[in-house]
Amino acid sequence: MYESHFGLQEAPFALTPNTRYFLRAPSHGDALELLLVALGEREGFIKITGEVGTGKTLLCRLLLNELESKAYTAYLPNPHLAPDALYEAVAEELGVDVSRCANTHQVLKALNAALIELAMEQKPVVLVIDEAQAMPEDTIEALRLLTNLETESTRLLQVVLFGQPELDAMLAKDSLRQLRQRITFHYRLMPLTRDSVAQYLRHRLSQAGYNGPELFSAGALRLLTRATGGIPRLVNILAHKSMLAAWGQGDRTISRGHVFRAIRDTESVRPPGLLARWL
Repeated sequence: MYESHFGLQEAPFALTPNTRYFLRAPSHGDALELLLVALGEREGFIKITGEVGTGKTLLCRLLLNELESKAYTAYLPNPHLAPDALYEAVAEELGVDVSRCANTHQVLKALNAALIELAMEQKPVVLVIDEAQAMPEDTIEALRLLTNLETESTRLLQVVLFGQPELDAMLAKDSLRQLRQRITFHYRLMPLTRDSVAQYLRHRLSQAGYNGPELFSAGALRLLTRATGGIPRLVNILAHKSMLAAWGQGDRTISRGHVFRAIRDTESVRPPGLLARWL
């Protein structure tokens, strides 16, 4: 589309999570460091929350890549499961055959045996759950029971929960206080600051092959930051549409006018101040 116009090798603002485009902005870099340190300390439960579009899934995939040679991992991208289905999904991820298990007790017994065998290899086992706010309450309780599988000296399973703020609200329930007390580390992903948005745009453009002067003017950057609130997904959407607008007019720099057009075409962003009334 506009790639050749701006000297790009690929579209820089695709919404599909791609770890090559991960930027160690202060909040996101701190979250990754916390995850790696906490997992290195063999902590049981770790929770990462953030608003929609703040980059949780991208961080989740980056963590899985980091753990690839250091741990055995099980990944559940859609945990809206009944308790029995949760156990079976974890078993499948870890390569445990539970087809002959007649009940939940036997499934847990098979998982326990497999976890003990994996622990003998001196590599941790980490269960990573994305969209954790979608788990039913009884499934969250089943997850707690799953982490009861341990020896006298070794924690057999570590769990990382990625979720929206609704996860915090759910875990605040008195009925889930036992699991809440097991969460030893937690972190809340924050939106990008204006400086981080500028760095984010430059980083993604560079990764896509751009090698030229600043593409977004200072005014365009200010407007884009205010309209998106620093939410990376919204930054991607507005940046992409702004570049489309510039390409359509034959311009080589993204101006406020191009961002105006992008905002008018995007329902998910909030035009700031006077711009909202003008639109």
